[in-house]
Amino acid sequence: MDASATRKFDVGGVMLDRPFRISRLGHFGYFTAHMKESLNFYTNLLGFQISDPLDFARRVPEEHKGKFETVGYFTRFNGDHHAFVLFPRRAFEVMNGLQKPHVVNQITWQVGSLKQVVEGGQWMKTREGIEVDRNGRDMPGSNWHTYMRDPEGNRNELYYGMEQIGWIGRSKPLPMHNRRFTQAADLPQIPEWKEVDDAVAAGVDLLAGVKAEEKMPLDYEVGGIKMGRPFKITSIGPVRLLANDVEKVARFYSDTLGFDLTEEVVWQGHRCLYLRNNTDHHCLSVFPLALADALKLPRPSQCFSFGVKFYDYQQLKDGVAFLKKHGVKFFDVPPELSPGMDYTAYAIDPDGHLVQLYYYMEQIGWDGKPKPANLRRKVDNAHWPETVQPLSDTFNGEPFLGPWA
Repeated sequence: MDASATRKFDVGGVMLDRPFRISRLGHFGYFTAHMKESLNFYTNLLGFQISDPLDFARRVPEEHKGKFETVGYFTRFNGDHHAFVLFPRRAFEVMNGLQKPHVVNQITWQVGSLKQVVEGGQWMKTREGIEVDRNGRDMPGSNWHTYMRDPEGNRNELYYGMEQIGWIGRSKPLPMHNRRFTQAADLPQIPEWKEVDDAVAAGVDLLAGVKAEEKMPLDYEVGGIKMGRPFKITSIGPVRLLANDVEKVARFYSDTLGFDLTEEVVWQGHRCLYLRNNTDHHCLSVFPLALADALKLPRPSQCFSFGVKFYDYQQLKDGVAFLKKHGVKFFDVPPELSPGMDYTAYAIDPDGHLVQLYYYMEQIGWDGKPKPANLRRKVDNAHWPETVQPLSDTFNGEPFLGPWA
């Protein structure tokens, strides 16, 4: 037996199988070939706010300069500097040989401390078949990180310490990017407040960062607030991946990253796995690539969908109507493929990626068991009711903190 399989790690006084514990999906990113249209879809229509741009032009080979979009965008829906990123596909194709099936820029999982990031990265390097390709601290965003890829090349990140954007709505000014690290950090590091105090002492203008602008008229009253769209994003995920080898990919997320298998669904002979790292029924799903052909997905790739949660059922209904009013197309996915999720809808973004819209996620309790399928609400995608009755865990799960707008 591999000795590493029996070793335990002290994580804050709790003995775990890994030197870290993932608590949630922190952020996610797509590559896009249609930046202008995608920005409109994700910011103006869905409501993500731009927190910072990042120009990759200096990394583009000289013979390709000026031929395509090189600016990527970090966006947010809450105080985290970014929850969703859009990076220019063509730039990454010439910079690092990005391959056609790869549409996911990153899948990023939050852990509880800088120590977990650093020791997690060291532990990853001892794992057979796991390649750690980046360590350090990113700017913009200020998050300490370690990056690795799953068996089919999707880039995953463990991170701690995301920059928080507060009531003034501005990101850190450029001079505060001076504490970017390109290798694993030595421990301990100074706290965030000390970085801010040092910047003030150096005369840095703390109001010089980027501030997002709302471009939509405040035509909607949502829960007593005037807003530019009839809904509010309150969470992201799940991420649903398509894989050539479902078992191998699922083992990476369970054995290496520590996810638990919640449920297995077999749909028309296709075995689909649903995994979690917290109380949500699932934050990640792994489907066979053949499922894309069976469903006739608009753009078969290695990502089935990315999830966006709205606050309640009314906002979900109003959000679907709002997006359709603005020309967004939808794709019908059988409800059997969304266990634990009640009513959902799949919007198609400008690149053909599916964005799963929903309001409810079943919660898994102390015994680690999902609700029996026969006790779940029966969903008819063709006939959504005007209102729904509450379930035992409606409105449970990770709460949204702060004002909606």
